[in-house]
Amino acid sequence: MIELFESYIYILEKYYPLLLEGLKNTLLLTAVSFVLGFMIGLPLALARVYGPRPLRWLATAFIELIRGTPMIVQLFIAYYALPQLGIVLSALAAAFLGMGINSGAYQAEYFRGAIRSIPSGQMEAALSLGMSKLQAIRYIILPQALRVVIPAWTNELVYLLKYSSVAYFLTVVELVYAGKIIGARTFKYLEVYTIIALIYLGIALAFMKASRRIEERVAIPGLTMIKARYL
Repeated sequence: MIELFESYIYILEKYYPLLLEGLKNTLLLTAVSFVLGFMIGLPLALARVYGPRPLRWLATAFIELIRGTPMIVQLFIAYYALPQLGIVLSALAAAFLGMGINSGAYQAEYFRGAIRSIPSGQMEAALSLGMSKLQAIRYIILPQALRVVIPAWTNELVYLLKYSSVAYFLTVVELVYAGKIIGARTFKYLEVYTIIALIYLGIALAFMKASRRIEERVAIPGLTMIKARYL
């Protein structure tokens, strides 16, 4: 038992710079892909709810295509296939793009559910007061929808945190790849991957705790929170 404990201390003391680099890239992948997903997902959701029929069809087709294919395939397309079209991305940039597009498709559905949860009478009331449809969406619907979507956002953050490990296959030095390097040097795979699992767990719990506090502060009584994809 003491020997095992000493192994943990040895790994943390000797390889903490590599673990920190992996942690930095993991958090960077999570944050950038989440923001990119927001930038993609919100317009897609608005197109599905308020857009003309051809635009709704296009948005739906894109969302179903992305949600119906594995993230690893999307990352491989970004990193290995796009160069055949003259678009060459670094491993990290390809991971940003692939994860961001994947997150955008899921966030689009979260936003759509949140928008649909707002009573339709509010749009009608806004239009009757002389607001344009765009103004009603911007000032009446979206502020409420963004509050409703917070629980789903939390799940999405945790999902992206865990699946940032897929960037391992593009040789991005995130936490799992850092663990592989350390494990190959020390052969202490139990200790290495236990440490990495605890890091993931700690970050995920921090995300969920922060989200609950935000949710309590901005909650709208009477509106049902939508569910996200599984953790």
